[in-house]
Amino acid sequence: MKTVIMAGGRGTRISELFPNIPKPLISIDGVPILEREICSLRDQGFKDIILTVSYMAKKIIDYFGDGEKIGVHIEYFIEKTPMGNAGALFQICDKLDDDFLLLNADAAFDVDFNRFVSYHKRKGGLVTLFTHPNSHPYDSGLIIADKDGKVMQWLTKENPRPHWYKNRVNAGLHVISSRIFKFLKSNPDVFSFADGITGKIDLDRQLLKPLCLLGQVYCYDSPEYVKDMGTPKRYEDVSRDYKNKTVFAKNLKNKQRAIFLDRDGVINRYVGFLTNIDNFELLPGVSDAIKAINNAGYLAIVVTNQPVIARGDVSFPQLQEIHNKMETLLGKEGAYLDGIYFCPHHPDKGFDGEIPELKIECECRKPKPGMLLKAAKDFNIDLSKSWMIGDGKNDILAGIHAGCHTAYIGSEQLGQDKTCSSLLDFVQQMDFCKGDYQ
Repeated sequence: MKTVIMAGGRGTRISELFPNIPKPLISIDGVPILEREICSLRDQGFKDIILTVSYMAKKIIDYFGDGEKIGVHIEYFIEKTPMGNAGALFQICDKLDDDFLLLNADAAFDVDFNRFVSYHKRKGGLVTLFTHPNSHPYDSGLIIADKDGKVMQWLTKENPRPHWYKNRVNAGLHVISSRIFKFLKSNPDVFSFADGITGKIDLDRQLLKPLCLLGQVYCYDSPEYVKDMGTPKRYEDVSRDYKNKTVFAKNLKNKQRAIFLDRDGVINRYVGFLTNIDNFELLPGVSDAIKAINNAGYLAIVVTNQPVIARGDVSFPQLQEIHNKMETLLGKEGAYLDGIYFCPHHPDKGFDGEIPELKIECECRKPKPGMLLKAAKDFNIDLSKSWMIGDGKNDILAGIHAGCHTAYIGSEQLGQDKTCSSLLDFVQQMDFCKGDYQ
């Protein structure tokens, strides 16, 4: 499977630190960032690479050569004139006769690409985007998808966005089917550039965003490490993350550690059955606490019983909007959740307005550990090194049944490992609040 890496940009924002070095050759802890990326691909079996280069192309070519010294095969496409971040694709399409990876050299990454590719093949779309939550969704391009992962809208920075939204951001990594070139040519009204391209093509705005509207794009949500290093501050962040091994550790090939969070009474103020989105209010210190969890390299995962669905008090779309509000409010404070799991069931029957098919004994409703076990499977989590934080007995029992450490927000003794007054108090008691992954 071929990998195309777009490495032709000038890196104008970071050039003040490295004026004579092309961005892909900027060193992170003694190794150029592009070499780190290629070695990560090589170690996962992706050894057939095409680099599209332009700015200071000779320095990149001289450094990597044909790739033999690092165990890969590298070809180059040199842009004589700038073609945007997608124009080169149409010049090398004859080399792309199967699914291929399209990656942006502007980002530092270490992800499980085989897992990513397998998801793409299962969905069968033309393009699969690698998406993740980040600490600044308010100024990032947002991806809005249905429950099956099919992308419905691509909102660039300049587009109006919903009042409340899911923190799902395009990371600049893609799996693309070679069928895309035929599809583009068969839709000339939308993709007039597909034949005889001579100018610049913007990958996001001119290619991928219209494909989303045509139902040809899926998103692959993952908490793995992908971070732009295009500014001096972000370069410092990436350098730190490589040194403390966060970048490698976040690859889903490796066992993850998670902080599982109950929702009501832990993240937001408890108001009984929450049915009105206007009553959702973050508790004091929650954003700082979750930000500390993010910075420590733990996954922040909500696991919440929501019998309001089975009761007929709240619909699935309404619950999604409440969770969108939660993610939006956290995102404004630089915090994010890696996953949200909820149980819509309730065992007791016989109430007006209830949803009969949801009135069942299930395996996901706490105190059963089903939601935690599902998240552990999805994210390769080591439950023995993870925590369940809650304000009720069922939260603690679910954590114990799953094999997690447990922390109780309150004063009762329920068999928990730690007692705290709030989520912020919990992270302040823990060593990981210092931001060290190890």
